[in-house]
Amino acid sequence: MGNFVLLSLPTSLLVEHVQFLPEAERLAVHLGSQVLTARPDSGRVLCLGFNGLSLLDCDAPRDEPLRVDFAGGALGFRQRAGFRRDELLARAVGVKGSPLPRVLDATAGLGRDAFMLASLGCEVTLCERHPVVHALLADGLLRAAEQGLAALSRMRLCAEDAAVHVLDPLSMGAYDVIVLDPMFPERSKSALVKKPMRLFHALVGADEDAGLLLETALSRALRRVVVKRPLHAEHLAGRAPTLDYRGKAVRFDVYVTKT
Repeated sequence: MGNFVLLSLPTSLLVEHVQFLPEAERLAVHLGSQVLTARPDSGRVLCLGFNGLSLLDCDAPRDEPLRVDFAGGALGFRQRAGFRRDELLARAVGVKGSPLPRVLDATAGLGRDAFMLASLGCEVTLCERHPVVHALLADGLLRAAEQGLAALSRMRLCAEDAAVHVLDPLSMGAYDVIVLDPMFPERSKSALVKKPMRLFHALVGADEDAGLLLETALSRALRRVVVKRPLHAEHLAGRAPTLDYRGKAVRFDVYVTKT
């Protein structure tokens, strides 16, 4: 695997204060980036500061940066209000009764779906192969753990291609459900309304091997594979699901692997 479209990575890591230099230098070595103490005029840069790690578009300085935040914003509000087992993703995964399914989020991204499932009690492993997205996600998980969010004890992050992970003998029989939310080229900017998500899409590009990942997931998930899709999008790899759960903008295609 690994044939996803990796767009140009940020080549610089900006620090807001000298106290963050040691951590920034360690991360820069891992990402192959250089450390800056002054914001450049253009390009995308990672920034390490008092609010954690974020991705900035220096060509649009007024735009909101891309940051993983489980405790604040809309996601934090939903968590405090309480996630519900009748939400589409929870129903698609089969979050009901006991024991709850063991889940692999094969395309973790910003971790929002995994966080919801973990908040509902599922043990969730997150695979994220893009090095910058993984760094943002790891930072968000660390800050959330420091704030004592209970769901974080049920989340485990792997910096690995999910196809490699599930084929590892150690993963045999480990996951009841595998969730996929592959990125695809957008037909128009209107599909990604929020600017941070447009920045995310520009960073990650498309998962061109998503169809192959589906086939691998189907061979290893004990109960089902769940694929998140835009509401009117074609089925992934042309494979019709066993059933689906539809919302206003998205649907979850469910492929049952064991009845």
